Amino acid sequence: MNNTILFETISSSIKTLEINEISEQRKDILKPLIDYLKGKIEADKPIRLNFICTHNSRRSHLSQIWAQTMAAYYNINNVSCYSGGTEATAMFPKIGETLTNQGFSINKLSEGKNPVYSIKFSENEPSIIAFSKQFSDDFNPTSEFAAIMTCSSADKGCPMVFGCDKRIAITYEDPKKSDGTPQQIETYLKRSLQIATEMKFVFSSIT
Repeated sequence: MNNTILFETISSSIKTLEINEISEQRKDILKPLIDYLKGKIEADKPIRLNFICTHNSRRSHLSQIWAQTMAAYYNINNVSCYSGGTEATAMFPKIGETLTNQGFSINKLSEGKNPVYSIKFSENEPSIIAFSKQFSDDFNPTSEFAAIMTCSSADKGCPMVFGCDKRIAITYEDPKKSDGTPQQIETYLKRSLQIATEMKFVFSSIT
C-alpha cells in the first residue's frame, strides 16, 4: 500500500485504526477536505494544509503531524502540512509526550517559552518542525492553501484567513480540559487517536 517506511510502532498503530467507526455525520464534515485534496491531485498542484486553532498548542499540532504522516503512509506526494493559531503560545508538553509514546521521534531544538521541536515519523522523511506561531507567520504559506479550523473558537474568532483558497472547519474537543487530572494521559491519547483515525480516513479516501 505504501512505499514510505514509517517507524514500526507508528505503522502498526495506523493499521489498527478503525475508520469504519467514524460516524456518517463526521465523515460529512471530513468530505470537504477529501474533495480539496482530490482537486489538487487532479490538477497536479501542490497540497498545502494549514491547521489552525486558537493557541497553536494542542489540536492543530496533532492534526498537522498526523496529516503529514498519513500522506507519507499512503504515498501521496507534494503534501506540506503546517499549523498556526490566532495567537502564539507554545506546543503543550503533553503533546510531545503523547506522540513519543505513539512512536514518533521528537527532539527539542531550542529552549525558552516557545521551544522548537523536530518530529520524525520515518528515518528517511523530512522532520516536521513544530512550534507555536500565528497562522500568518512567515513559516506558513501565504497563498494556495487550505485553512483547516481545528477548534470552534478559532473558527468563530477568525473570520478571515488571508491567502487560503479553501476554509474547512474540522473541530475537535480540547484535551486541555483534562490538564491536572488523573485522566490527562488517557484524554490526550484519545484525542490523538481520533485525529489519526480521521486523517487515515481522509488520505485513504483519495488513493
